[in-house]
Amino acid sequence: MQGFEVSELIPRGFVVEGAMKDDDGFVIAIRGAATVCRCPTCGGVCSRVHSQYRRRLGDLPAAGVRIALILRTRRFFCDAAACGRRIFAERFEAVEPRARRTSRLDDVVHCLAIVLGGRPAASLSRRLNVEVSNDTLLRMVRRRGPRSFPPPTIVGIDDWAWRRNHRYGTLVCDLERHATIALLPDREPATAEAWLAQHSQICVVARDRGGGYGVAAQRALPHAIQVADRWHLMENASSAFLDAVRKSMRQIRTAMGATVINPSLLTFAERLQHEGYLRREETNAAILSLFEQGIAIKEIVRRTGYSRGLVRKILRGQRSDIFRVRQSSLEPYLPWLDEQWEAGCRNGAALWRALRLRGFRGCLRVVSEWSARRKKVDKADPTALGRVPSARSVARLLAIGRERLSKAETITVAATESGVAVLVEAREIILEFQGIIRRKALADLDVWISRAPLSLVAAFANGVSKDRAAIEAAISLPWSNGQTEGQICRLKLVKRQMYGRGNLDLLQARVMGLA
Repeated sequence: MQGFEVSELIPRGFVVEGAMKDDDGFVIAIRGAATVCRCPTCGGVCSRVHSQYRRRLGDLPAAGVRIALILRTRRFFCDAAACGRRIFAERFEAVEPRARRTSRLDDVVHCLAIVLGGRPAASLSRRLNVEVSNDTLLRMVRRRGPRSFPPPTIVGIDDWAWRRNHRYGTLVCDLERHATIALLPDREPATAEAWLAQHSQICVVARDRGGGYGVAAQRALPHAIQVADRWHLMENASSAFLDAVRKSMRQIRTAMGATVINPSLLTFAERLQHEGYLRREETNAAILSLFEQGIAIKEIVRRTGYSRGLVRKILRGQRSDIFRVRQSSLEPYLPWLDEQWEAGCRNGAALWRALRLRGFRGCLRVVSEWSARRKKVDKADPTALGRVPSARSVARLLAIGRERLSKAETITVAATESGVAVLVEAREIILEFQGIIRRKALADLDVWISRAPLSLVAAFANGVSKDRAAIEAAISLPWSNGQTEGQICRLKLVKRQMYGRGNLDLLQARVMGLA
């Protein structure tokens, strides 16, 4: 086996003068191998030595043992008459001027700081026998800063939260190179427009459905193709159908035969909800009455004291919610309870003990309340309050396949479809739009746009018409904003590693520092 040489531990360009072992590890004395040096100012070759001094450098550990280098550094005279520097210190490729670590150790420390941040990287570096503080790690990240990128041609742009619902920034991603290339301090259209105007070579901009970035791209890059994000298109379509279901909940309740609310059948918590529901109904009726009299929205806001957003929501039919009974932990066991009830078992305590054997983890009071209500329902009007699912549940039941529905769910869907035909039409229109996106059937978009404005999802259809060029590009081009969303998730991870306290320069350096 070939013997081990100490010179194999040190960087290239140095000669070993000696080595020793101390309490902290190995100490290796080295010097530069070159006999001459170039002046850092004029570049002339200098050989006349003025003096020398010693520098202590940290280097990569070997087999878990800390390595320290004692570098003998020479000072040279510069004899060039035109050079303003007379004396200079020797320069080395493996060590930066005035550095306390070798360049290869600096690279490792920089990578640790970018990936882990300050304190976690400092803790790991101590385990690796590299002594460096968390402040030094962050200073190194800031000093090196983000790396440079070639001019992008296809980018994605989206917002990210400094603090949710309070402050936002903007992230720009190079979709061809899968890398974040810019972090902007806010999401104002003017800021995005200024950045885009500096990169006139961009030809494709992928964005979400929000109008701010679309306006910025149109102003800064009128020649660029804007691409709407396909995931947001699918999500917006689902949200439009959910809004249609919410507007139709009164008709759905009528179709299910649950139009009368008997307060005597409600629990205490449900009575509180019912009182709030009645107050909301009074507010809705008052605002609709004022609007029918021809009063403007601004005047309605002034008279009632409610916000403009709430008034607009009521006038658009987005607050016509219905009262529904609370969902219970007994939901999975209701079919079995109905069977026992029909068989003559009417004792709540006995039913609770049997349910405990079947895995029910609730208390006796839950079953007792159900039993008491069931007894009242048997004596009440058959058109009294029934269990109507929420709007979100109805939308889900209408959208999924019939083969995945239970018997009770199938009855609910059948009653809804027979009683609210316009909702069935809205579902077909939404499913058709999502099919166009999935199949990338651009030719079917014209037919859909002509049909959709006459349905319950007319607002969504109008938005599609206004953003038609970007949606057509999303259907026909391979680009989308999914990469940008992934980079935002990575940015969130970096922010959480720093407990949300990183400034913009540190975030840029960490997110854009490595490939």
